[in-house]
Amino acid sequence: MKKSLLVVALLMLSAVSFGQDTVSTKFGKGLYNVVSKDGSWSMKFGLRVQSLYAGENRINDVEGVMPGTSSFLIRRSRLKFGGHIFSPKLKYKIELGLSNKDLGKADATTNQAPKMILDAVLKWNFYENFVLWAGQTKLPGNRERVISSANMEFVDRSMLNSYFNIDRDMGMQLHHRTVLGKSKKFTIREIFSVSQGEGRNLVQNNYGGLQYTGRIEILPFGKFASKGDYIGGDMKREETPKLSLAATYDFNDRAVKTRSNQGSYMVDDFAGNTDGHFNSNITTIFADMMFKYKGFAVMGEYANRNADVINHFSADSTSSASVMAGSSLNFSLSYLMKNNWQVAARYTSYTPHLDYIDNGEQRYTFGVSKYVVGHSLKVQADVTYKMEDDRAGILTDDKLLYRLQIDFHF
Repeated sequence: MKKSLLVVALLMLSAVSFGQDTVSTKFGKGLYNVVSKDGSWSMKFGLRVQSLYAGENRINDVEGVMPGTSSFLIRRSRLKFGGHIFSPKLKYKIELGLSNKDLGKADATTNQAPKMILDAVLKWNFYENFVLWAGQTKLPGNRERVISSANMEFVDRSMLNSYFNIDRDMGMQLHHRTVLGKSKKFTIREIFSVSQGEGRNLVQNNYGGLQYTGRIEILPFGKFASKGDYIGGDMKREETPKLSLAATYDFNDRAVKTRSNQGSYMVDDFAGNTDGHFNSNITTIFADMMFKYKGFAVMGEYANRNADVINHFSADSTSSASVMAGSSLNFSLSYLMKNNWQVAARYTSYTPHLDYIDNGEQRYTFGVSKYVVGHSLKVQADVTYKMEDDRAGILTDDKLLYRLQIDFHF
């Protein structure tokens, strides 16, 4: 009995201590924030969860296929750590995924282990406006991908991102910023990246070559409030027009995956192939923009992917693989009202380079969001009409998609 009372007392003491620690931070700014006495290191810890309901109904009757499906799931569940080491000029970011969707499929390339590590990167501001990144993190690809999944104005990213994004990878990035003009507003950002070219958490030898990415961003009217050029919706209701124009060029040398560093491995079962993989030199180009002014937000993106060899066939015709080559357009418009309700619309299209491989596709999305505490606590819903073009002689599968999501992060 005495031992039980002692345990209860210790738990209550721990709870009180924990409560005293958390009152010093605001909701959405991190669950815990600690700085050493000498200022040589700091750590902010946070977590976030997205709970999703998703359903779909087929417009066309497909024999032997269910007319509709629905599901409930934890779309994302993550732990986040960040701060500085030794000097404020040397920062770090660590993000771990816990949900099934975050972890992905375990296979030989990940040592049969789930892909728990999303980000593990050091950022060293070694000289003036030059910052060197080293580790695993997002590549400087399309804008929608670089926007955190916690800060989206729709339930999830668009079809352009699903098909063409270059996601996360291991490597190094050099970031630089230039400010021009008497007003010190006109801003140019340059990013150059070299990475392994096969995505995150790879534990074996790289099958292909390296991946090279370059990006330039131009902000003619100066920086957005609170880094708003990488946040969905005009959460700060910009008092003056803000615009960001950007372009990315990505080259993956001897890529061995169907979507550059994403997708599935292009496996060659032919016994005469020593490395067991097809490979292509894959080029991906992005152009995008973000505009915000007094609650209105406009984002546009264009993606194009091509390869020196799109279709692969083994010498004995026992195996084949195809690169997902094509182009996509993504355009969205939203307005945030003063009561923190937002309405948004999005159009996305996909056009394959080779009609006989895949159908083209168009999606029309309408979304409604209620921001209780900005992006830190919100409820979002959207409806999408998915329409396929019969290019490949494949039976079209038009659908009505609908989703509801609750998102919170500390």
